[in-house]
Amino acid sequence: MVKYSSAILAYKWDFTIFYFAKRWRKALDNYKEIITKYKDVELDSLSDEEYKELKAAELADMQSYVDAITGSDVPEVMYRIGRPITDLKMMLETGVEAFGDKVLYHQIMPGDDHFTEFTYGAVRDDVRGLGTAMLSLGLKGAHIGVIGSNCYEWAESYFAVTGGVGVVVPLDKELSKEELTNLCEMGEIDAVVCCQDKFYKLFKEIKAEGKTGLKMVIGVNKDSHEDEANGLLSWNLLREEGKKKVAEGDRSYLDARVRASDMVSIIFTSGTTGVSKGVMLSHRNLCCDVLIAQTYLEVCPSDIFFSVLPIHHTYECTCTMIEGMFMGASMAFCRGLKYITKDMQMVHPTFLLAVPLIYEKFYNTIQKTLKKQGQDKLVNTLFAINNVTSKLGINIAKPIANKIMAQFGGNIDMFIAGGARVDPKVLAFFRSMGIPCLQGYGLTETSPMVALNPDQWKYMRNDSAGKLFQFTECKIIDKDEEGNGEICFRGPMVMMGYYKNPEATAASMENGWFHTGDIGYLDDDNYVYITGRKKNVIIAANGKNVFPEELEELINRSPYIEECMVWADEDNEDRMKMGIYVTLRPDRENVKEALGDRAADESAVMSLVSSEIDRLNAKWPDWKRVKHIIIKKSEFNKTTGMKIRRFVEENKLAD
Repeated sequence: MVKYSSAILAYKWDFTIFYFAKRWRKALDNYKEIITKYKDVELDSLSDEEYKELKAAELADMQSYVDAITGSDVPEVMYRIGRPITDLKMMLETGVEAFGDKVLYHQIMPGDDHFTEFTYGAVRDDVRGLGTAMLSLGLKGAHIGVIGSNCYEWAESYFAVTGGVGVVVPLDKELSKEELTNLCEMGEIDAVVCCQDKFYKLFKEIKAEGKTGLKMVIGVNKDSHEDEANGLLSWNLLREEGKKKVAEGDRSYLDARVRASDMVSIIFTSGTTGVSKGVMLSHRNLCCDVLIAQTYLEVCPSDIFFSVLPIHHTYECTCTMIEGMFMGASMAFCRGLKYITKDMQMVHPTFLLAVPLIYEKFYNTIQKTLKKQGQDKLVNTLFAINNVTSKLGINIAKPIANKIMAQFGGNIDMFIAGGARVDPKVLAFFRSMGIPCLQGYGLTETSPMVALNPDQWKYMRNDSAGKLFQFTECKIIDKDEEGNGEICFRGPMVMMGYYKNPEATAASMENGWFHTGDIGYLDDDNYVYITGRKKNVIIAANGKNVFPEELEELINRSPYIEECMVWADEDNEDRMKMGIYVTLRPDRENVKEALGDRAADESAVMSLVSSEIDRLNAKWPDWKRVKHIIIKKSEFNKTTGMKIRRFVEENKLAD
């Protein structure tokens, strides 16, 4: 583990006096009172001394978490290198002090076939320039959207806004013009940074239509301002203009005040119901989340995170972009899903955070390749034996594992899965190769992480979503006879509420407890288990609860089924149509291997998948069994987080 430099541990940031022992202890004892005192006061109305007092109290608040982590007797808390940071601005500034010449971002630029590197120091200078320019445009306190593919320009814009300009609003690049227009209204967006030309063009149209309060559209890769008077601006030119202002002595951004408890981001959820709510997160929410998460997971400055999931999602934004910067690591931007293997082989990442679908595709591809080579039984047997020998410090699978992992760049130290439950056999397979493959759990409303499987083998549980974080409370309410109930959390990472939606906030929050809508249980060791989603629960005719996610996980394990959605029609007047349904997409490659020339015969395909459903039904009580099968040829309608939308009618039907 690389140690942090003394500079980062003794970071003063204009309130040195509070580091003297007597004043420090006083600040530590009184920080809550001081933070409350200034909570609703306009920052710019504070005197310099008052602002220093506030920031020192905030730092003491975070130091108390660091001290508690350092002194923790929880065995899963293995890594205690975290530093106290009060806000995202401080995180970048202190990161530069410690890692200034180290690479922060790796990106393949348009027309290139290699990764270009951007250091911590260079990114900080660019952020300062862009932030200074934004303030000069009158965007202080503004809500600023960012949209586009994963790239360093997206990240720089995010940190420029959060470092002293206003509130950042990450936008989903897959949404329609109408949906983006609605989000501009809901989020009261004043300006938007567009990381690709197609989004610049789209938001020019949205601005011109005048249905929103959008005042500025800022385009990346524009050499000049298209129409400065009408707010059509060049990101590149603004950044250079701002850097020039900084060089001439403009300190408006460098000295911009930031309060830990203030809203820093509005993130619109993209749930399977299609109803968006703007989740309000503060600096403190995000800083506490990354500080606590690193106690279960070893992250070193030598690590390279590979960014493949949409960066506007909290999972990728917090767990890859922010966590990586907090720990002094690097981040490599993938050009897209079809480039995953090629880009990984070029940049050799050590960390990958993804959704289960990606890992399951990796697993299936590897298994199919081994089978074609006639090595599947031999390799899987070897890996099973390695599960035993590895506990004795003997890795007999390393040569074969290295060959397989070369396609992922050869340096992978960690796979982390989130967003949905992972098939335990997939986790076990990668672990048998010597690659820790962990599950974590969180929601946008919790910044997002609240539970994670620690990275040491003895603490990993394949069937659990993760060990509850320190400083986080969990309770299960409205339990059924099997002990499953709604999971609720309370802790420093829980959101401020939903933006301008007090009804939704009241419905999901009670005395600081966030009601997740997820169904599950917490064991005696504080590991979280998810069994379903409250709104998805099927009530069987006998009143029993059926969790479709549980059935889907087991059905998806069939080699002949690519993916599925379980649903029910218990109210149909035609009793023959009542009961539990599964709409599924067959795995055509495996079906062809099983059926040969009959693979094009849909009745033969139905017979094959029906036999798989019958095999599973035999293990379940009658009230839990699938009664109807629908085969779907086309892709399911999904969210950008790759989750099937349950309440879209087309997902239930054949085509």
